[in-house]
Amino acid sequence: MTHPEEHAERAEQDDRVAQDDRVAHDRSAGHVVYVYAVVEAAAPLRDRLAALRGVAEARVELLSETGGDGDGSGRPGRLALVVSSVPRADFDEAALTRNFEDLAWLERVARAHHDVVGAVAARGTVLPLRMATVYEDGDRAGRALSERHETFARRLAALRAHAEYGVKLSLPPAGAVSRTAPAAPTDSADSAVPGGEGRPAGPGRAYLHRRRAQRQAREAVHAQAGPAAAALSEAAARHASEHVRHAPQRSPLSGPSQNVLNASYLVPDARADAFRAAVARVAERFPDLRVEVTGPWAPYSFAMPPPGPDPAAGDGPDEAGPAPAREAS
Repeated sequence: MTHPEEHAERAEQDDRVAQDDRVAHDRSAGHVVYVYAVVEAAAPLRDRLAALRGVAEARVELLSETGGDGDGSGRPGRLALVVSSVPRADFDEAALTRNFEDLAWLERVARAHHDVVGAVAARGTVLPLRMATVYEDGDRAGRALSERHETFARRLAALRAHAEYGVKLSLPPAGAVSRTAPAAPTDSADSAVPGGEGRPAGPGRAYLHRRRAQRQAREAVHAQAGPAAAALSEAAARHASEHVRHAPQRSPLSGPSQNVLNASYLVPDARADAFRAAVARVAERFPDLRVEVTGPWAPYSFAMPPPGPDPAAGDGPDEAGPAPAREAS
């Protein structure tokens, strides 16, 4: 009698054989393997990816690790890469060098990459890799995954039941600050003139008063930025497992506002509401500043900066480009 576990393992082996056949065909047909992320391999996830299309409108699949036991138990490895087979002409080393100068191409690829990672994250734990990580073929990608099995497995365990949230603090545009400035006072010199008490200042002096009041209002708002950033960082970190502070955004990403704090937090799902509430309480203390919370996102900022070479680096035309475009960074 065959046990259900044996059926599942046999089905997974059959999937890998079919997958290897497709990879061999794709290589002969002038394709390379584009890698989106590392996941914990599972048949339900493989089934749910069947209808998903990724970079270059290519089918999205799971590629299992090769060249070792993975978990050391003699069984096949339980990690997989989320991959697509993409045209070599667009993703070999020479093509990537050229395409990274094409903003329209970058945007298309970044959005497709982000959409795939987001779809996978909605179904389980995901370790995103950088945009435009590619391999010469599936064997090399699988070997690279096997070689980093323990590192990837530990990181996936740390990311399980977590999501990334972004917290931004920005100063309002100058025009918004000026609207809060006090009205220009009467001119003291005019008040000293007999019969001039209470007389409004002339146009020139009134303009100078308004400008001074606007400047003072802006300075008062700017003075709040440091304490607000410190308070937000402290409150958010209390509910996060990890956090990282990015460089402030500059226009056009930040719009007319001046970005002061741009941070990402890895938040347990069970703490998400408390995290948002803590940030909101701090924001209420600084009504003149703009506080924005984004997420939940796949954990791009916590996908692990490995020592040495890039985690997906291997033989072939591997390239790592900018992180996928998204609102949280």
